[in-house]
Amino acid sequence: MVASLHLHIRRIVFRNAHPRLHSTLTKPQLKALVLDHYSHGKFANLIQNVVASPPVLLTACQNLSPSFPPPDRFSIPATCLELLENRFDVASCCLPLTPSFVLPNLKLKVVIEAIRMVMEIVYDDRFVTFCYGGRVGMGRHTAIRYLKNSLENPTWWFTVRFKPHRFQHFHVEKLCSVIERKVNDSVFIDLIKRLFQCKALVIELGADWLGRGLPQECGLCSILINVYFDAFDKEIQEMRLRENRENRELDPKIIASGLYSDVFYKPVKVYAVRYLDEILLATSGSKMLALELRTGVVKTLELGLGLRVDKVNTAIHSAVSEKIEFLGMELQAVLPSILRPPMSEKAIRARKKYLRQKEVRALELRNARARNRRKLGLKIFSHVYKKIKQSDGFKFDFSIENQVREIFRSWADEVVQEFLGNIDECQEWHRSLSAGDFLQLRHIRNQLPPELVDAYDKFQEQVDQHLNPIKARKAIEEEERRVKEEEEQNYSKGTVEDLTKLCMKVEAPEILIRKAVKLVGFTNHMGRPRPIEFLVALEDADIIKWYAGIARRWLDYFCCCHNFKTVKTIVTYHLRFSCILTLAEKHESTKREVIKHFSKDLRVYDMNGNHEVHFPTEREVKMMGDRNLSDPKPVDGALSLAVVRLASDEPPCHCIAHFCDKTTTVFYRVHLLQNRLNVSPLDKEKWVQGMGVIHESLNRKCLPLCTDHVNDLYMGRITLQDIDCSYCVDVD
Repeated sequence: MVASLHLHIRRIVFRNAHPRLHSTLTKPQLKALVLDHYSHGKFANLIQNVVASPPVLLTACQNLSPSFPPPDRFSIPATCLELLENRFDVASCCLPLTPSFVLPNLKLKVVIEAIRMVMEIVYDDRFVTFCYGGRVGMGRHTAIRYLKNSLENPTWWFTVRFKPHRFQHFHVEKLCSVIERKVNDSVFIDLIKRLFQCKALVIELGADWLGRGLPQECGLCSILINVYFDAFDKEIQEMRLRENRENRELDPKIIASGLYSDVFYKPVKVYAVRYLDEILLATSGSKMLALELRTGVVKTLELGLGLRVDKVNTAIHSAVSEKIEFLGMELQAVLPSILRPPMSEKAIRARKKYLRQKEVRALELRNARARNRRKLGLKIFSHVYKKIKQSDGFKFDFSIENQVREIFRSWADEVVQEFLGNIDECQEWHRSLSAGDFLQLRHIRNQLPPELVDAYDKFQEQVDQHLNPIKARKAIEEEERRVKEEEEQNYSKGTVEDLTKLCMKVEAPEILIRKAVKLVGFTNHMGRPRPIEFLVALEDADIIKWYAGIARRWLDYFCCCHNFKTVKTIVTYHLRFSCILTLAEKHESTKREVIKHFSKDLRVYDMNGNHEVHFPTEREVKMMGDRNLSDPKPVDGALSLAVVRLASDEPPCHCIAHFCDKTTTVFYRVHLLQNRLNVSPLDKEKWVQGMGVIHESLNRKCLPLCTDHVNDLYMGRITLQDIDCSYCVDVD
């Protein structure tokens, strides 16, 4: 019986391993495959029927590396067979660097990614709307955009802080019990438990490495955190709905009737945002309501989920007078006039000066066009007159009268429109044509023929119609009055909003950024750029790429902040000139010589002599802003990592980036910031608060990488999470 079952399983695997089926699946195809195994409110046999399918594993490979070749480091059919027979050995796919830090190999990463894809289809539509992180299109910037657009009139708020602690056996069992409510697959649950037991999957709340692309984070952590917190999210959602029912808004029909036009009613609302283990709750009600919310949230997290909440740091703050930190940014409720301040008198004068200069340039252009037309017309008439004198007339094979007539008609129309648009000239002509005329006298009009009087009256009507400036002056006065009324309405509207409305102001933590800049060594104790001697061992292009990767990450992460200009200054001044000074230190030259050679945009040349610009140019930085809804990785991983090429020649081997088959590799040694500076990340005075670090067990490890992937690592396009660090070696 057992032998026949194994034979049936092998037939399924090799049937699925047919070359025609060795193709990846689109998201709708994968969703349809998962939903095919949904019955009676649960998903069944997901490992055997979905995860163990070769197309699903190939799709997982593509997610790990979009330009992946067929995997040659492990066999897809063999992996499918191991999953089908429930003999997939998780422990053999792990490399323990320390008792608490384990690195999965590429084979295990593919299986984990396949499980993540399946769980995303199972749970993503069931999460609440304020659940961010680990979801497609629901990243950090989306959460910040929601706070800026939807959070109105907050008065009190608080963030939930956790004491650093890992998921223990109790948490894993509770997580699996939550999953069992939707997934009826014992093999699926057992595989997740084994990942926790082997420490290939570690969830640590209160740490500073979740969602930052660091190697100690597993790709399955984000969605498992969302599943674990789903019951808490549903309770918060019920609390919000209950508050909305108790504090309903006024009926729009009553407001439109004008009975309460001078009454501003602000209903009490509760807002919530959760990004993985970072939770923010705000209310527009009283402080007592905020205290009740805090008490209920802490009780649910501690008793219901068994988590350790830092009650000291989970404190209630005033939304108006105090800033609160969330997602590495600072939030504060401010008046609308602070976010959109009115133009200052200096700016108004500058704008008026610009408009005057624009009018002068337009007038000069019109005068030049008229002058050129007069010259052209004189040339045409001179040429025509000369030809008529020399001959009896023109003899052409074609007629140009229509073209010439059209040109002169367009010129005449423009001249007339320009003349009629000048009020002063129209008024002068109107005065000269209508004032002091003897034909206005009655005894003279009676002595003249009626035809002459009628012609004169019609002429005066045309003069009044086209040259009388009264209508034009009325139109100008009406436009000025409309502009003035619009300014008064905007001023009154802004004043009312300042008295009745509070908006969300999001800022980058300037103090922490400057502290990080000083900690890494971009600036000295006086805040001026300085070279980093440690980077002198790198190639010129690698130095520029390392700086460019940090600069672009900072710009991408804080582009949604109100004080983004400060981040731009740090990038365009501190980082750029620190890079220039580092290159000058390496070549023992001056800053001026480096700028002359590389230019201020830090251009480098490839093997073909074409220049490349990796560092953001000043023009590119000026054009950046809040234009996208992405989930950028913080700069922590790029700041705390530097890889230096080894001087010794090591034997060639495969590049350890995911699915890279190149063997022309070079060994690079990993140098971590905390080890290089000999500073403990737990030292709050010396270390930057909230800045994550790479696990110190990877310090001085050597990574064989090809040229393309080491460039991607410098530029921040990939992280150590995208590299199979289980193949890292120790080289003296």
